Amino acid sequence: MMGPMPADAPLFPRNVVLGAYLPAFVFDVGVGAMLPVVAPTATGLGASLATAGVVAALLPVGHILADVPAGAFADRVGDRRAMLAAGGVAALAFVVAAVAPHLLTFAAAVLALGAAAAVFNLARHSYLTEITPPLRRARVLSTLGGVHRIGQFVGPFVGALVIHGGDVRGVYLLGAAAALAATSVLVVVRDDPTARPAATAATGPRRQPRLREVLSEHRALLTTLGTAVLLVAAVRGARQTVIPLWGEHLGLDPAVTSLVFGVAGGVDMLLFYPAGKVMDRMGRLWIGVPSMLVMAVALAVLPFTQTAAGLAVAAALLGLGNGMSSGILMTLGSDVSPAHGRARFLGLWRVLQDSGTAAGPLVISAGAALGSLAAGVWAAAVLGPTAAAALGRWVPRWTVHANRTTRRRAGLLP
Repeated sequence: MMGPMPADAPLFPRNVVLGAYLPAFVFDVGVGAMLPVVAPTATGLGASLATAGVVAALLPVGHILADVPAGAFADRVGDRRAMLAAGGVAALAFVVAAVAPHLLTFAAAVLALGAAAAVFNLARHSYLTEITPPLRRARVLSTLGGVHRIGQFVGPFVGALVIHGGDVRGVYLLGAAAALAATSVLVVVRDDPTARPAATAATGPRRQPRLREVLSEHRALLTTLGTAVLLVAAVRGARQTVIPLWGEHLGLDPAVTSLVFGVAGGVDMLLFYPAGKVMDRMGRLWIGVPSMLVMAVALAVLPFTQTAAGLAVAAALLGLGNGMSSGILMTLGSDVSPAHGRARFLGLWRVLQDSGTAAGPLVISAGAALGSLAAGVWAAAVLGPTAAAALGRWVPRWTVHANRTTRRRAGLLP
């Protein structure tokens, strides 16, 4: 728990804006610029379309593989040093990707970028959890989620400008510059020594628990609420795949599909702060459950669309649901994370989150492989109410911030 904070303390202190949000935005601009060009770069190095898809998938695979080691690393060296190391590794990986002479070298660079991003993301999540009072947590973390969305929304446009003025390799050099810039900000901006957790300030440093100790202590939580996390992430992951796949199914021009995807992304970015405010004032379930139901409805109606306009409406509804859920999984992870061994716990938490994100597109792809893309989309739609039910069942069990009822019982409300 945090120590006392003055009532008039700013919601977003300077050290948070400059030490977490600004580096996150700059880092994500570089990643966002890279995402659209991974597959074309792989084919340029001799990969088939199928192989290029596998290379593109190495970025989320790197996330999953590095989540647990990232938690141990951040616990050992501290959140800030972990972000510095991750920024340096990411910059080097971007440079290797830019000059890679062979497909295998390029694939290794993409995997390393995924791992570096996992360390960077986990460390900033852990850092903000440490310094933010619980009753402000959702707004701070939903804003972090919004910064991530904005960075990855802006990135492709900046990358397009770089490609227009040169070639696709310039995008990776842009990514390297972004990673170095994010790292430089972290070097310049120091931690606020007054934002230390009260427990640490009172007792001093303690031995961090081993990973197996964290897993054993929180096994029940990870197998219950963790299931809800997996389902929520799967629904959100499906969103990223379904729009381009259905656009291809309708025979739309790629530029039109990109525009539709951009519309969904624009709607998505509008809601991150209101979502956090609702979670802080009314509880996590007031956002978690409605967002899953909205996304389920959007996925259910999407296969009935036959035009670009219809797809745009369904995509905007998906963006609305996803924007409502901004920061929900990070907030829940912070709510239930222990004071000691927090980064290791969040590493396990992010394994569930990233695995769900990777599983969502696989559900849709499985339907397409079996001969019915619509069936795959509807299967993903079924995950929405399932995720909502899982949240409703297990969030109140594990956090006092589930809703107004649990807060009142915990003495947080009159």
